[in-house]
Amino acid sequence: MSVRLGKIGYLNVLPIYHPLESGLIENDFEIVSGPPSQLNRLMDAGDLDISAASSIEYARNPEKYYLVPDIAIGSLGHVQSVLLLSQFPLEELTGKTILVSSQTHTSAALLRILMAELWEIEANFVSGDATSMLNIGERPDAILAIGDEALDLRHHPDYPHRTDLGEAWQELTGLPFIFGVWIVQRKSFHANEDHFRQACAKLIAAKKWGTTNMSDMCVLAAEDSCLNDTEMCSYFDGLVYDFGKTEIQGLELFYQHLAENKLIEAPPHLEFLP
Repeated sequence: MSVRLGKIGYLNVLPIYHPLESGLIENDFEIVSGPPSQLNRLMDAGDLDISAASSIEYARNPEKYYLVPDIAIGSLGHVQSVLLLSQFPLEELTGKTILVSSQTHTSAALLRILMAELWEIEANFVSGDATSMLNIGERPDAILAIGDEALDLRHHPDYPHRTDLGEAWQELTGLPFIFGVWIVQRKSFHANEDHFRQACAKLIAAKKWGTTNMSDMCVLAAEDSCLNDTEMCSYFDGLVYDFGKTEIQGLELFYQHLAENKLIEAPPHLEFLP
């Protein structure tokens, strides 16, 4: 029985999925790639068994999922791929419009928290494709860029004011920010518990292989990026793939802030794979 595994279509998950897709870690995964918002929808509909998912997806539907232990994706400080790019300084953004990628849910929620609690600004959000808009000459006041698009746009000359949301969260809380987690459908798991425990063990083994061979992953990732090997290594150095005590504290605090800002009803209890 194959396991349907969701993969975020960004370079930052390469160290986890390369060992699986190349056969370095033997597995029976059927891998489905897409942006976070698409994977969220597929998991919510029950069309994937295990997936990388936005942190906010677990908070919205905790009764449907178990968290996979020991694996997440986040940052402690600079993340470089979740950026607020602006034509104006932060203090001048009140009343301005921020273009937000429709691919992101967690980063948009994080931005709302930072605006309310760290910067005390109120701006308008609109959804759209930043790269397409820029290519036709449109220039939103500010852009929330994530993933590979953020890496491509971070030095855009029309947006001289750049704010790294991972760094801003650390400034607010002193903790890591967990952008994504890996979740398992409870129904899938209980239909074949041993099989899904083995599948999750292979996912964690792939993470360990990728993080142990990170220099090779940097070179491989740079082949399909605007970043060179050195820049890619700097990017990966800022990422967190573990899901230990400090990362859990950061995620729980994010959920508390979401509830306080009425973005979710209540902070969920974190329930890991039995």
